[in-house]
Amino acid sequence: MAPPVATSLAPVDGLRIQARRLTQEVRGAGRVLDDVSLDASPGRIVVIAGSSGAGKTVLLETLAGLRSAGEGSVLHDGAQPGPPGPEFGFVPQEDILHRDLPLHRTLVYAAGLRMPPGTSAESVTAAVDRVLDTLGLAHRAGTPVRALSGGERKRASIAAELLTRPRALFLDEPTSGLDPVTGAALLRTLRALAEHGTTIVLTTHVLTDLLRGDDVVFLAPGGQVAYTGEPGALCREFGVGTVEEVYEAVAGGARVEPAASPGSGEPAESEEGPVRSQQPGTRPRVGAVRQWSLLTRRGTALLLHNRLSVAVLAGSPVMIVAMFAVLFRAGAFDPADPDPGSTAVIMFWIAFGAFFFGLTYGLLQICTELPVLRREWLAGLRIGPYVASKLTTMLPVLAAADALLLAVLRALDRLPAAGWDTYVSLFMSSVLASAAALALGLLASAAVTDPGQATLMLPLLCFPQVLFSGAFVPVPRMTAAGDAISWAMTNRWAFEALGSGIGLKSLWRDGASRLGPPLLDSYGDSFAHPASRGWLILAGFALLFLAATWAVLVRKCRNGVVRGRAGR
Repeated sequence: MAPPVATSLAPVDGLRIQARRLTQEVRGAGRVLDDVSLDASPGRIVVIAGSSGAGKTVLLETLAGLRSAGEGSVLHDGAQPGPPGPEFGFVPQEDILHRDLPLHRTLVYAAGLRMPPGTSAESVTAAVDRVLDTLGLAHRAGTPVRALSGGERKRASIAAELLTRPRALFLDEPTSGLDPVTGAALLRTLRALAEHGTTIVLTTHVLTDLLRGDDVVFLAPGGQVAYTGEPGALCREFGVGTVEEVYEAVAGGARVEPAASPGSGEPAESEEGPVRSQQPGTRPRVGAVRQWSLLTRRGTALLLHNRLSVAVLAGSPVMIVAMFAVLFRAGAFDPADPDPGSTAVIMFWIAFGAFFFGLTYGLLQICTELPVLRREWLAGLRIGPYVASKLTTMLPVLAAADALLLAVLRALDRLPAAGWDTYVSLFMSSVLASAAALALGLLASAAVTDPGQATLMLPLLCFPQVLFSGAFVPVPRMTAAGDAISWAMTNRWAFEALGSGIGLKSLWRDGASRLGPPLLDSYGDSFAHPASRGWLILAGFALLFLAATWAVLVRKCRNGVVRGRAGR
């Protein structure tokens, strides 16, 4: 179904964009733009075309202010671009909406993060209804985003940008992968937006898109402008009959010098020097606490709507409890006849279970939504509330899994009949071990670029935690290098805190088993410290990993784009 032409949009004061003698270099790709000059006026559609590697995306991002100009200048309304915000719309090729929630609910969360503080829920809902109607998606409001067609998902991404009615809309290959009818319908929608004042700049490699814009900027390999002007004159200027032949001519080195125009010279300067950055109409950002609250609610909703996530959350504790029941006999903690070997291994597997829960829950939390995060950061999202929301969404789930694990093990007589103080200590050790592992998983998820890489990280992060935990090779028996490595393993401190909390040292010393004293000697003073020592260390690791996650995400968002596509 093609979207209707938008007729209910309020007029907007479009942004005038000017690029002068723009040269841009990208690490690993060299010079990707070379002496590019162009104008994009309010109410017009500017189409940036060219072969792969010509620098289309780099030019789009530079015009949007997402990249600083290497040489030359980019001006927005005669001033240097200020920080991006809700008044600028940017639609990358990747989906910038979560896929698991219904479209209307997804856009409500997006609006909550973009619209001015104090906007009422009724106003948010009205804005969402308006953009869905504008883009012909009202009948799909209750459909999960993942169930939308490619064209509908692209329009849904544009809908998120229109929630704040931007002055300029930048789109990276919006018709890529769409059938001709859907692509033409999307361009008609963009035309309607332009007619209401929005400045539209888009990149494309679809031939018919070139003829639907108001101005075409055709880039040659190496990032030079081969043609700039009206699309109707494109073929005539190159002396060819089709757009395909234009690509061939440009690849062969053909170039049409742009005619002189009032906007093609150097930007004017005031008597006081170059115009400085101005930010008229810049809207205040939603507060950090409000962002954290919205993100936590959205994260919880996403968690509950994803069947795979629910299966993993429910299945992991069940699997580990089943292994405990099969591996260990009941009564290992009997004070009259304890089993020293089993008691130590049980404590280790509780520690590793808590670690495994946290790590697996955290590994896929960020890498699957990096495009969404980058776009929301450009619209004003703070990274701190984002990272904090991941912790507050997942930690209660982890605490419930840890509590279930301990309760079932006690019911199966794999743990001793001890008082509440002992089990509170075990629970605290488990939860803090899970929190540290969750933070480590979030850091790994932030550091990689796709879920496949995150999956590969799982064994790399788990094996050292097993080998250097001090359970199978006690710390006193490790080499100096092994001892040093064990200090960086959260599982060591969780294992020692659990052992101290349950009183392994006293159990082995006072028990009837003749193996107690030798085993006690092997572990040295591993369980001589109070459990609170391990808690402090685990909490410190969690804070360290969360701070590192924040730093990695800030760097990735400021860099702005996936580096592998930098020269496109």
